[in-house]
Amino acid sequence: MAHCWERRGCDDEMMSRCPHNTPGEPCPADCHFAACMRSTHVVTGDFDLLLNPDRDYGAAVKDVCRFCEHFLKEGPRVGERDDDGSRPGNPNRFLL
Repeated sequence: MAHCWERRGCDDEMMSRCPHNTPGEPCPADCHFAACMRSTHVVTGDFDLLLNPDRDYGAAVKDVCRFCEHFLKEGPRVGERDDDGSRPGNPNRFLL
């Protein structure tokens, strides 16, 4: 079975941090193929939404979901998880 980066022609740098190389990691926001084309996708600048401690950011499949207004308002809450919520890799949502 071919890996997505083989079909899409990703460069070595992108392949090195592709979530398909690191199980459990979300698709990186700068991956062209992770772009969201849904009508509900709106990038927010509202820090109250972005930093909501009740939102389950680990449930986001793509990094772009973590700053999408729809996900931040309608996405799952931390208390709704069935598992312990841990994911491999870097747990930080933002680099400040």
